[in-house]
Amino acid sequence: MTKQTLILASSSEFRRELLQKLQIPFSSISPRVDETPLVNEKPQETALRLAQEKAKKIGSDYPHALVVGCDQVATLDGEQLGKPMNHNNATKQLKRMSGREVTFHSALCLYNATTGNMQAQVVPYLVRFRQLSDEQIENYLNKEQPYQCAGSAKSEGLGIALIERMLGEDPNALIGLPLIALVSMLQVEGVAII
Repeated sequence: MTKQTLILASSSEFRRELLQKLQIPFSSISPRVDETPLVNEKPQETALRLAQEKAKKIGSDYPHALVVGCDQVATLDGEQLGKPMNHNNATKQLKRMSGREVTFHSALCLYNATTGNMQAQVVPYLVRFRQLSDEQIENYLNKEQPYQCAGSAKSEGLGIALIERMLGEDPNALIGLPLIALVSMLQVEGVAII
């Protein structure tokens, strides 16, 4: 196994919990990047660019590290659904998503700050939401307050009750860190998980 330090460029407790599944030592540092989409940027492009920016930002401060950057953009009818940031915006998002299918574009980047090698990809995940009443939306938001989550729902928590069905290659991608792809990327860098 490589001697490089592994750093998760994220402040998300859920991403930390996911990475812990691989049972390898790592640290977690918030990259603090502007997540505003660029003009005419497609959702997958936004997610991929941000994952790469986060990894490179932390890599510039830790030149001997392997850095995992990730970002997620939710879309409905091709339109990006950002983090709602407050109750009112989350209510509007969930009303729009009720009975509809939302695509979550989870981007992953593994950046070797020593060599400059960067691997990156987007792992999509489709989620069909149940028909939700105003009361259900209000109850959910009051209990979980997912205002920092793309699409206003935490599938890893009570948000699972909002979902009718899910389709994707890696269930971890929906939470924001595609572990199946990450294991392959780590292997390229000489990090054996098992």
